[in-house]
Amino acid sequence: MRLAERERCRVLVLGTGVAGLSAALSAAEAGSDVLLVCRDPDPSTTNTWRAQGGIVFRGEADSPALLAQDILTAGANYGFEVGAHFLASEGPRAVQEWLLDRLQVPFDRRPDGSLDLALEGAHSVPRVLHAEDHTGAAIEDALLAAVRSHPRIRLETTYQAVDLLTTHHHSRRAKDRYALDNRCIGAYLLEVATGRVCTVLAAATVLATGGAGALFIHTSNHPGSIGSGLAMASRAGARLLNLEFIQFHPTCLFLRGAPRFLITEALRGAGASLVNAAGERFMQRRHPRGELAPRDVVARAIIDEMHRTDTECMFLDLGDRGVELAERFPTVATNCAKFGIDIRRERIPVVPASHYQCGGVVSDLRGRTTIPGLYAAGEVACTGVHGANRLASTSLLEGLTFGLAAGRDAAERALADPISDNLAAVIGDWQPVSGPSNEDPALIAQDWSAIRHTMWNYVGIERTPERLERAVADLRHQLVRLEQFYKSTPISAALVNLFHGCTAAGLIAHAAQRNPLSVGCHYVVAGPSA
Repeated sequence: MRLAERERCRVLVLGTGVAGLSAALSAAEAGSDVLLVCRDPDPSTTNTWRAQGGIVFRGEADSPALLAQDILTAGANYGFEVGAHFLASEGPRAVQEWLLDRLQVPFDRRPDGSLDLALEGAHSVPRVLHAEDHTGAAIEDALLAAVRSHPRIRLETTYQAVDLLTTHHHSRRAKDRYALDNRCIGAYLLEVATGRVCTVLAAATVLATGGAGALFIHTSNHPGSIGSGLAMASRAGARLLNLEFIQFHPTCLFLRGAPRFLITEALRGAGASLVNAAGERFMQRRHPRGELAPRDVVARAIIDEMHRTDTECMFLDLGDRGVELAERFPTVATNCAKFGIDIRRERIPVVPASHYQCGGVVSDLRGRTTIPGLYAAGEVACTGVHGANRLASTSLLEGLTFGLAAGRDAAERALADPISDNLAAVIGDWQPVSGPSNEDPALIAQDWSAIRHTMWNYVGIERTPERLERAVADLRHQLVRLEQFYKSTPISAALVNLFHGCTAAGLIAHAAQRNPLSVGCHYVVAGPSA
């Protein structure tokens, strides 16, 4: 059923990854009606579905204190201790209650029926649940089935969020514009197929729009991961934090003409080695944990070894365990086989690629942002948990845990303080630009190329003050042109995406320029002018 031009709901959730689905379910369980929307026809087209390695649970001889310490250590001790301890305590409980008991996600088990817990980089003990090497897909499918069967949740696909509605920016009442509090009251949603913009008023809005990895040339992310949530939250006036901390996954498939398919870290946890073209291991001289060092260390080591050996990639060597690991990681094996690589007997060529946004929209342990009525959960949020670098397999855990928390609190707010008729009456609808579209696909493609090359070359794995200065200037100039164009042509999904992407790229570059401290995955070195 299509959305009407004006809709009202109690809770609006933007995004259908693990955080959005969890938020929708917990809000509905708390008694609220929920409108859940995404821009793709298939709601499982998310980074969650792409996640391979696993989700943190609890291991033998494990404890919340040990997990929290691993999270903080991997984050270069730049994280928020309260958030890390909350995730370490509440996260495994959420996995047990929702994924194991209620949804019965088919995680791998040992012959005796116990859960098969994997060891991943920077973890002190094996504690990672997995479903072969498609853990995210297993979780996504289970959550999505629960969402589709819930009577209080309405799922609508092919709607693109354009802008958040706030009382400061969209109310025609003077008292709302002058009020100290800026309340979020929903969003403008674009119907992708028709270009029609709907006004959706909501007492609570949950941003679960994912990350920004697709702003870079090489990425493990879904193409839609362009920082839309960052752009909209910034325009609404929400506080953003730690945007400079972009985690680059050390190992993505490197073949000309092939997508940068992620090669899960769990392969290294299971014994695969990183080697150069000559077959020499190099991680032991970079970090005591070797291949299982924190991701930023491994990514930089790969880049350094590529420079040292003047080669365009490194390799994952499965050694004499190729047949065994090919069976254990069928998604990796199948995707490599599509491009002529038999991982049972051949090394996998790999390069680092943008993978995870550690910062985002500042939110507390209940998902609340600095704007009343606006919540953020998952990769778009900054809970402070990840600090300067994310611990492996905590992304799905964070999305689940904070998604559930945000949904519960959003429902409580929506039930206690719904949108009044008086407020609804003073919120205007989208004012379309008249006239024919002058949108040129070639120009849009060129703008995206400029954004991605700027981000990869200047705001990539290794940064210099000169590169960051160039990035900020170039992106600011590009955004000014886009804003002028945005106001003069009829709206479309392609134009909204470009505007959001350029805005988010500028925010990330500016955050990186403002932070002179080289820490975690924000690695700043002195260098010549770019």
